[in-house]
Amino acid sequence: MLMVGLTGGIGSGKSAVAARLAERGAVLIDADRVAREVVAPGTPGLAEIVEAFSPRVLAADGSLDRAALGAIVFTDEAARRRLEAITHPRVRARTAELAAAAAPDAIVVNDVPLLVEAGLGPAYHLVVVVETALPVRLERLARDRGMDRAEAERRIAAQADDARRRAAADVLLTNDGSLAELHAAVDALWYDRLLPYERNVRERRVVRPQRVELTEPDPSWPQQYARLAARIRHALAPADPRIDHIGSTAVPGLAARDVIDIQLTVPSLDEADGPLAQRLADAGFPRMPGEWWDNPRPAGGLRWAKRLHGSADPGRPVTLHVRAADSPGWRYALLVRDHLRADPGQRAVYLLLKRELAASAPDSVTYTTAKDPWFDEEHLRAEEWAAQTGWRP
Repeated sequence: MLMVGLTGGIGSGKSAVAARLAERGAVLIDADRVAREVVAPGTPGLAEIVEAFSPRVLAADGSLDRAALGAIVFTDEAARRRLEAITHPRVRARTAELAAAAAPDAIVVNDVPLLVEAGLGPAYHLVVVVETALPVRLERLARDRGMDRAEAERRIAAQADDARRRAAADVLLTNDGSLAELHAAVDALWYDRLLPYERNVRERRVVRPQRVELTEPDPSWPQQYARLAARIRHALAPADPRIDHIGSTAVPGLAARDVIDIQLTVPSLDEADGPLAQRLADAGFPRMPGEWWDNPRPAGGLRWAKRLHGSADPGRPVTLHVRAADSPGWRYALLVRDHLRADPGQRAVYLLLKRELAASAPDSVTYTTAKDPWFDEEHLRAEEWAAQTGWRP
């Protein structure tokens, strides 16, 4: 199933997005509701909280007095951590139960207010952030919750700021307009991205653009890579493999196809098969069928074998190269990236070649093959540069 993380600051309209996704067919798991459920009267969670913090955290009806508990943990780091040790495992377990009960083809939306603060983004196939301008949020909090401005500003300041949320967002929904506009944006997300993404994950299908269309340098490419790498690392935990951003999107100032190239380092290609391939596919990075290799540099030697995975997400194409540590193809990918980063002259020459080939050979196979002579020469230049600078991968 597809696991989506949904978050947004207080007053952003996140609940309206969650409700619309549920109307479209998503299975909604509300983290706040789960957090209340695991400490409801009669639960082991509440009993452990009372044991840890005394009966003064109970209301007259036997329920948890959240204000009293908050007064204890708000300024006491040790107390807060003790509370989290009680509640977080229970919330995670209950969330997992609810997700496991969903259909195999479900799109499960986890509504998590503190998703960014808790660093939970890598656990999801996709993170959706709802962002709303501060004046609009303040107006909504006053209108819908009767909150005075000082309290609203205090609540907003206690959460992650917009910059942190944007860094975690695979999808950013701006909610400064009408409810109808928000619904239209959510519907487009559902039909154009979430439904095909779920199907692609289930059917182990990779999204691969067939035509070559160069995109001007995007300063967010490194940030996008960081989110993808964190997702891959989470999928392969507790292993902690080396993961690198490679290819043209890893070279600042270089126009490129809007495809993030990632290199995953494995001890050997035998270890790239079996459980590792399955875990990558479950995380949204299925293996591409067939045999894959890199052309050797210089030409004429044995082909450099690798495994190739891609992204099932129609909104973010990825090529995931799985190469053995210290293999020729592994070293070459890092060497050429670093040489182009360091040599603006060669970067400019390569960009000119890319533009010419994209115009004359717009299909992916021809475009890639036509660059081989340049890469043969680049191999020699890069090796000379490595020897002069003492470069190491």
